[in-house]
Amino acid sequence: MTWWKRPADLLSLSTAVEGVTGLGLVLVPGFVAWLLIAAPLDAAGAFVARVAGIALIALSIACWIGARGLGVRGAVIGMLSYNLLCAAYLAVFALSRMQVGLLLWPAVAFHAGVGLLLAVAWPAVRDSP
Repeated sequence: MTWWKRPADLLSLSTAVEGVTGLGLVLVPGFVAWLLIAAPLDAAGAFVARVAGIALIALSIACWIGARGLGVRGAVIGMLSYNLLCAAYLAVFALSRMQVGLLLWPAVAFHAGVGLLLAVAWPAVRDSP
């Protein structure tokens, strides 16, 4: 069987590509946008691109762990990663601005709260899918 017909290999390849794309969106969103659509990003676009990058990184983590037979653990780690990274990014963004939107701080609190609840629940998560 060729490598591209094995689901685990396809998942590993996709996980790597999406993880690198997510990292690129977090670190250099304007450059990734230019590579993908040859257009610049404004401040709002860069903000949203970074949140999307965080989501791609968390998805990659979940899939990488899930591909190793730890289905539920992969999902929990993926959501834990997303919520804590997103809360951290949103908080840093909010603290670095003079003006923030009405829902930015509630979003920070929501993601931090869900992340902490997932971290507390982590010991009870079983390896079964």
